[in-house]
Amino acid sequence: MKQIALDIGLSDGPTFDNFLAGPNEAALQYLSMWIASETRSPVPIYLWGESNSGKTHLLQAIAKAEQTNGGNVGWMDQNTTEPPVFNPAWRLIVLDDVHAYSAVQQQMAFAWFVHAVTPLDGLQRGIIAAGHYPPMDLTLREDLRTRLGWGHVFQLKILKESQRRSVLRQQADERGIFISDEVMDYMLNRFARDLSSLIELLHQLDGYALQTKRPITIPLLKSMLEDL
Repeated sequence: MKQIALDIGLSDGPTFDNFLAGPNEAALQYLSMWIASETRSPVPIYLWGESNSGKTHLLQAIAKAEQTNGGNVGWMDQNTTEPPVFNPAWRLIVLDDVHAYSAVQQQMAFAWFVHAVTPLDGLQRGIIAAGHYPPMDLTLREDLRTRLGWGHVFQLKILKESQRRSVLRQQADERGIFISDEVMDYMLNRFARDLSSLIELLHQLDGYALQTKRPITIPLLKSMLEDL
């Protein structure tokens, strides 16, 4: 059965608070402490794991926390077709989707890396990156690949279906929502696997059910998606 990638976003955007860690608790705790520290370690951080494991969520949460604290962030992902040159005002470098970087993106990412760790102004910037594969398996230029791998490396894992089902059931119970097994199966099998989007879907479904004064069923879910 083909999964639907539901692009409905999160109410507050990706944050540490709405990241459901599961087996990724160690990475979440480290990143939360790292971004909050006044004496932040300059050692780069690399996250890897398959799609929907939460890599981009955590990178966006990191960037948001830095900006909330008044810091400027340099961001590059596979859609940054014309990456800018390094900006000395940046206090954090974020590199997402590194496994998919073009030659131009790899060259600029390496330049950002060099400026961040050997700054002329004496201020070291934080660096965090993410990709689908561990550093040793990345098909990137060697100087960039080795730099991505010499710091802290965390593998992120997707929550098991039983864990996602349990969290969704708990969220529904807290809202006083009745979700049948059929609706739960439909949500888990037909939509993207990251739990944050599934929970946001549940919240929207609850609101739609209240608005239409109908019970939550598969036809109601389909109707809501048609109205989005």
